[in-house]
Amino acid sequence: MTTLYDTLGVPANATDDEIKRAYRKAAMKWHPDRNHGAEEGVARAAFQEIKDAYAILSDAAQRKIYDQVYAEQMRGWEAQLARQRQAEAKREAAVRAADEAAYAEMVSVAIRFADEGHNRDVLFGVLLGRQCEPRRAAQIADSVAALQASRRERAQADMAADSTDATDAADAADAAASSGASARAAAASVQQEDSAHNPRGHRANQPNRANQPNYAKRDEPAADAHPAGTLSSLWFQFLNGLRF
Repeated sequence: MTTLYDTLGVPANATDDEIKRAYRKAAMKWHPDRNHGAEEGVARAAFQEIKDAYAILSDAAQRKIYDQVYAEQMRGWEAQLARQRQAEAKREAAVRAADEAAYAEMVSVAIRFADEGHNRDVLFGVLLGRQCEPRRAAQIADSVAALQASRRERAQADMAADSTDATDAADAADAAASSGASARAAAASVQQEDSAHNPRGHRANQPNRANQPNYAKRDEPAADAHPAGTLSSLWFQFLNGLRF
């Protein structure tokens, strides 16, 4: 919104001297005598606007009234602009919501037909038949077809993994059973061999106590068992007999 201040090229708080200097400069630029030919009409209109602006702003009373009116107009214009922007935002939101709902509906239709086993071309044709824009129909058909293919591949991979796990588990069980049977057979063989070598159940390396010396007997006195002890005892008796 152009103001009288904009026409003269000064700020709204310009002084009287600044307004006067700006008027003289603009008047010299747009005076009809300085503009001839095709620019004369534009110059006359601009010069007249400059004169009207200066007539109001150079008068203190008229400038005050203009500032008040202009301020009120500006508030009204800003309020109107705000209402217009708010209404435009609501319209855009409504359009966007409707577009998202339509898109979601088309995607749902495409997924339903894809689950029934139809390929991408069928999905594209169904969407076109429902008044879907061609570019969007192609985008939805491509996306849904790719999603469906990915789901099938994942399901096949899961089935293969489950089958592999079941086979591994069965092999492990068979191996464990075979190992257990082998261990039991080896234990039975060892037991039979031990029984053959030891009929009474004794271990082969167990010593025979019947052939061992009797360690329970009391040890004889050392003096009775050795002759030197006897001679020593007699010698001390002989010496005792020689004493006075």
